[in-house]
Amino acid sequence: MSEANAAPITFKPLEDSLTKSATDTALAYDNENSSQPSQQNTTYLQRSLDKQELIVFPWAARIFLFLLLTVFVSIGATYFWAINNEENPSWLAPLMTVLWLSAGLGVVLLFYWMWRQFSLFSKDLSVWASQLLQGDTTTRMLVRSERCPSKGIREHINAIAEDYESLSQLQQQRLSRQARHIEQKKYYLSVLYDVASCINQSHSLEDLLQRFLHTLTDVVHAEAATVRLLGKDDQMRLVASIGLSDEIVKKEELLPAPNCLCGKALNDTRVMINSNVAKCGLIVGSSFFANDKDIEMLAIPLQYRGKTLGVYNLFIQRKEHEFLEGEHELLISIGKHLGMAIEQAGVEEDARTLSIIEERTRMAHELHDSLAQTLASLRFKVRLFDDSMNQGNEEVIWHELEGLESTIDDAYAELRSLITDFRAPIDGKGVVRAVERLTQRFRQETNADVFFYHNWDLENLPRDIEIEVVRIVQEALANIKKHAEAKNIRILMSSTEEGHCSVLVEDDGIGLPTQPLGPDSKTGEHLGLSIMRERAERIKGEILFESDDGEGTLVQLSFDVKTHVSVTSEALSKLKNRQKHDAQLPSESVNTPLI
Repeated sequence: MSEANAAPITFKPLEDSLTKSATDTALAYDNENSSQPSQQNTTYLQRSLDKQELIVFPWAARIFLFLLLTVFVSIGATYFWAINNEENPSWLAPLMTVLWLSAGLGVVLLFYWMWRQFSLFSKDLSVWASQLLQGDTTTRMLVRSERCPSKGIREHINAIAEDYESLSQLQQQRLSRQARHIEQKKYYLSVLYDVASCINQSHSLEDLLQRFLHTLTDVVHAEAATVRLLGKDDQMRLVASIGLSDEIVKKEELLPAPNCLCGKALNDTRVMINSNVAKCGLIVGSSFFANDKDIEMLAIPLQYRGKTLGVYNLFIQRKEHEFLEGEHELLISIGKHLGMAIEQAGVEEDARTLSIIEERTRMAHELHDSLAQTLASLRFKVRLFDDSMNQGNEEVIWHELEGLESTIDDAYAELRSLITDFRAPIDGKGVVRAVERLTQRFRQETNADVFFYHNWDLENLPRDIEIEVVRIVQEALANIKKHAEAKNIRILMSSTEEGHCSVLVEDDGIGLPTQPLGPDSKTGEHLGLSIMRERAERIKGEILFESDDGEGTLVQLSFDVKTHVSVTSEALSKLKNRQKHDAQLPSESVNTPLI
């Protein structure tokens, strides 16, 4: 493959996720395992708390309430007894006073005890909430004693705190795993970016593979690396290598054994591992490295749209492979991207080959339709001349000899014409100048009356469009010369400010046949009209053929170049604005010499 004419190999954007399925599976497994103990503990704790009351009065408080109630009952009984008894004993007043004082003191003590319990609960709740807000998920609400009235509420709050701590720990584990996952993806993307960068800078398949191997060995710290591609004969050939000796490369040019690791990797989408390269050394009859026993070989398939194109191998130290064990999906992804680049390089090479074949086919068609026919006529005339020589008729001999000379002159003229026509008739002066030169040459060769007129205002037309337009006009004139028998030809070229262009070639010849002959795949004849249509399609234009029997033929090409016109108009407007600005400057500033 020629590197000078090869176009850079492009690379498509990267895949969105590299290890999504494996990471999600591990994450789900960790979540399931980590949540099971918490759920079991929560269920057991919930059962124990359901059996416990939230607020429980201690026995001392219950006895105190009973005594206080007894005092109030005694006050009431004494009061009714005093009302119903006419006598008023002297001990009644002191007794009522003592009872009322006892009842009042008991009520005060009861309210104080209730306020005390509420105050302690509020204080402990505030301390627990404050520590929790500070990030201490291990804090618990204080249970002061077994006889604490709010023990049930405190234990429920502590149960909530335990669940919160479990959820916090689980969330922290998830965040840690997610952070590791992001770091892993970041590493993957950096590696893929390096690989994509080296692929985009490549200009040929050989350059692509060498750049890839250099980049990959630096990234994974490999001792050596190779690329094998599957040929049309289903043979795995070593097409690129780095880090291996010339002797090993020569022995490994073809796959040593069909059942070796590289051969198995063709039928598997996984990374195949050979833990001992010494086995490969025994197959080829030579050691790969000085310490083959410490080197492992990885075989990664090169795939594109489900099709395996080959395998790339990495020879790495065993300790380095321990690090790469979790990066197999990255290596497979790299293989897919390299496979895509290899396939694209092959497509581009096929396109270049097809372009060469098409050009050679066109040259063959031109030779067949012109020079080959003239040479066939010359051969026929030579046979006639031979017959005339045998007859001895001098007049006929001279007549045949003049015909041979004329035919030879025609063949030479057609050969020179072909040499000239196959060169692009563009001299850098624009499409109008090129068509005008074609018109002048046609007028000289045919002595026909050719009328050429143009109303063409477009400049700096893209070169590829210029070539296609000139080739279409050239083909139209060649058809007129060969088949039309025309005496008058008219060529008109016009363009508008919006970029609409039209080229018209018209003659007064015999016109096209009623049933146009189709292309002949064997002789290559009658391809002119189809070639003109293909050229019009390349510039996104349209070509029309109009003809009546004996009324001549009209060929009209129409196409648009709006983008190029807008650029040209913008440049002209800027130039005019600059000229106006310079005209408005004072004469002193214009004429002031530069120091």
